[in-house]
Amino acid sequence: MSLHQIAVSHSFLLSSRSAYTLNPLLFSKRNRFRISLSHSRFTSIKHRSFAVAVSDNGIFTSPELAKSFDFTSEERIYNWWMSQGYFRPKFDWESDPFVISMPPPNVTGSLHMGHAMFVTLEDIMVRYHRMRGRPTLWLPGTDHAGIATQLVVERMLASEGIKRVELGRDEFEKRVWEWKEKYGGTITNQIKRLGASCDWTRECFTLDEQLSRAVIEAFIRLHEKGLIYQGSYMVNWSPKLQTAVSDLEVEYSEEPGTLYYIKYRVAGGSRSDFLTIATTRPETLFGDVAIAVHPQDERYSKYVGKMAIVPMTYGRHVPIISDKYVDKDFGTGVLKISPGHDHNDYVLARKLGLPILNVMNKDGTLNEVAGLYCGLDRFEARKKLWSDLEETDLAVKKEPHSLRVPRSQRGGEVIEPLVSKQWFVTMQPLAEKALLAVEKGELTIIPERFEKIYNHWLTNIKDWCISRQLWWGHRIPVWYIVGKDCEEEYIVARSAEEALMKACDKYGKDVEVYQDPDVLDTWFSSALWPFSTLGWPDELAEDFKRFYPTTMLETGHDILFFWVARMVMMGIEFTGSVPFSYVYLHGLIRDSQGRKMSKTLGNVIDPLDTIKEFGTDALRFTLALGTAGQDLNLSTERLTANKAFTNKLWNAGKFVLQVLPNRDNVSGWQNIEACKFNTEGYLLRLPLPECWVVSKLHMLIDAVTESYNKFFFGDVGREIYDFFWGDFADWYIEASKARLYHSGDDSVALVAQTVLLYIFENILKLLHPFMPFVTEELWQALPNRREALIISSWPQTSLPRSTDVVKKFENLQALTRAIRNARAEYSVEPAKRITAAIVGSEEVIQYISEEKEVLALLSKLDLDNIHFADSPPEDAKQSVHLIASEGLEAYLPLADMVDISAEVQRLTKRLSKMQTEYEGLKARLNSPKFIEKAPKDVVRGVQEKAAEAEEKINLTKNRLAFLKSTVMLSQ
Repeated sequence: MSLHQIAVSHSFLLSSRSAYTLNPLLFSKRNRFRISLSHSRFTSIKHRSFAVAVSDNGIFTSPELAKSFDFTSEERIYNWWMSQGYFRPKFDWESDPFVISMPPPNVTGSLHMGHAMFVTLEDIMVRYHRMRGRPTLWLPGTDHAGIATQLVVERMLASEGIKRVELGRDEFEKRVWEWKEKYGGTITNQIKRLGASCDWTRECFTLDEQLSRAVIEAFIRLHEKGLIYQGSYMVNWSPKLQTAVSDLEVEYSEEPGTLYYIKYRVAGGSRSDFLTIATTRPETLFGDVAIAVHPQDERYSKYVGKMAIVPMTYGRHVPIISDKYVDKDFGTGVLKISPGHDHNDYVLARKLGLPILNVMNKDGTLNEVAGLYCGLDRFEARKKLWSDLEETDLAVKKEPHSLRVPRSQRGGEVIEPLVSKQWFVTMQPLAEKALLAVEKGELTIIPERFEKIYNHWLTNIKDWCISRQLWWGHRIPVWYIVGKDCEEEYIVARSAEEALMKACDKYGKDVEVYQDPDVLDTWFSSALWPFSTLGWPDELAEDFKRFYPTTMLETGHDILFFWVARMVMMGIEFTGSVPFSYVYLHGLIRDSQGRKMSKTLGNVIDPLDTIKEFGTDALRFTLALGTAGQDLNLSTERLTANKAFTNKLWNAGKFVLQVLPNRDNVSGWQNIEACKFNTEGYLLRLPLPECWVVSKLHMLIDAVTESYNKFFFGDVGREIYDFFWGDFADWYIEASKARLYHSGDDSVALVAQTVLLYIFENILKLLHPFMPFVTEELWQALPNRREALIISSWPQTSLPRSTDVVKKFENLQALTRAIRNARAEYSVEPAKRITAAIVGSEEVIQYISEEKEVLALLSKLDLDNIHFADSPPEDAKQSVHLIASEGLEAYLPLADMVDISAEVQRLTKRLSKMQTEYEGLKARLNSPKFIEKAPKDVVRGVQEKAAEAEEKINLTKNRLAFLKSTVMLSQ
């Protein structure tokens, strides 16, 4: 059968799920690969073309038509996947579903590297489990982002000269919804650009009707259990936004500030009786309720129990107390206690039973408690107060001091600790169950070290402030009675109608009610995300029954407390189940120098710009090579290297396509279809290179599958990369050319074709979760694809392999490397074929000699002058002796490699030059002035250069001696 006649018809299409069975006839002794590399028997496989088949639908492009993978085709491929419904879970697969709830990005968001990281990792998991045959659901959605969205719309209105309060609440909410409809899909479209195979038909928004119903239900149930209460407590207050903000929305920055030293006179004492206070916020002194010193501080013990006069307050007195909380070494060792404006002071005041005094309005101006300073902005008041203290001789001094300033993540303003009436959730009973879930193994946190952080936070948890003074968000389902005390008389209801009905039942038909103006913290609705998106509180909802509890929650380690732990608590509370089995935490993306990306540093890398330059696959592969929980340094060098990996994959696909039989060659494809590598008997009948590469593939499949299952994605990427580039591309593809182009035996070529196809399509499967676009493009270019790669079956594990054959081929590799190194060392012309004598034991010589043609091709040896023996040749002393491995050596006649006389002359000149350079270095080192005056690192550098030069001189001398001895022996 001629290879030029191989063809296939549609009746013999090869399914991606089909088995490979080797035709035993190909491995009879008669056909045991008697390959000749002589030029007289040179046979070439003609290049095949499958480009028409893959481009018929206008979606895919064959490597035979394109020099490299075109990134612009990524969106076409993605839209095709979506149109085919591949992202939706398939229930015809009998397996437990794999479910991930996407961390909902803010609806105001724009794609950054943090998004790219979570999309990459989650999509890897989803694509892997989809190929494993599990019904797979990745549920996407966006968060209404109360503060961020309200800020965006307020700025938009401000540009039109409109203020929020002028519009009124209803009209403002209408404008926000209009903005959301117009711009809210930006982040979703950008996430799609990364290849996210989410089920977009189930996309959710935290203000959707269903999710809003879940939020109200959760509030009501918690309130009915006595876990939600209203009270006045210390919160993070944003004066500009006029709302409480969560701890997550407060960022601390080290900034230069001032430490002010102020005199507090002791009541009833002389002018010398005073305490000096050191404070960074003098304007809060109007809220002082006590002065504290350490019990063991002898400097101030005589004043304990007396009263101090608060400056600029017309003689207001506060007690001087002692408490171990005071740091004797900070400032003067005297602490002013302002519990209305400091978190630590607030805790101390509550412990000691001190009153809470608030001196600040919601807008950051001082109130009537500040007397003459009432109405001044807090920072203006600070300046004026210090000036007045200086005039009254109560200002001691001020000095520079580094401050840890709390700023709003959204507006950038300084956050004010403030006591405010808010709604809170009692967290301790919920936290106890969440702690138990990890202890009992119901929840696994990856990496494990974050369990300690999780446990510490839940053990020391504080009640959660869930109310926000905003207009955009889930309105708190609480109604008040007109004319009644808000804290004592209120109604919790699912709707205004229900609230009015309850009020009428209790207070009569003429009662009037009004709803609490506050909204719930955005994190409250996010805490319900894994189950509210599946239909809860309707526990009979089809999606809830099928997909809850979910499998995996993947997110950044920085929101382990604020989101992950709260989801665990709420999931257990409302559904009785931990909402997911695993939590996978990724690290931050940093620049190449390990710095956090910021606009200030100018080191922000835009994912969309990166995709345009390097492609989505290269970006994804780069991000996925990190380690769980650890930060990843991203550089253009890494991206460039992985773009080259994409191109290498493309070129390998081009080669495989070119050497496969024509599409219409029935008998050729019948033989390929009959090939199967899943039994040891068939595997061991393969020639050495083929048995080696198939064995290595089977080992790779097991290793990669195990790493996928353990969520070791960095290991997966490196293992596939090393096999593809190091084993398949660099070795087997090159070895296969001996079969394809030089054998003159169609059966031998057919085996190489079959192995190339088998290896390459399995590489595409293993790599698809990481690099979905280029792998799908290449898969579709391969002939006889009955289904898309995205839904193809995962390679079978525990397939046969031969470790003995692997060791044998490693010997062949070692021999090839040794010969290649010798050629490079002696500067042998690349095209020159040289003679070689291969020496080894009978067993080694037998399997090496069977691959004589491969060795000749890979090492550029003269096929007619390769000799195999069990002892060194007669001209051994005139040859370069190579030890490849134990029991395997090679002798390369020197005269066959180089012109010995010319080489002696070249090396003699080179030696003279090296000696001159070496003497110059030694002269510097022998100079006392140089040693004494030059920097140590410079001296060390010269010493290293001298040592290196000396080593090169010795090597060159030995080489010259060897060449000269060879000349003498030949004479």
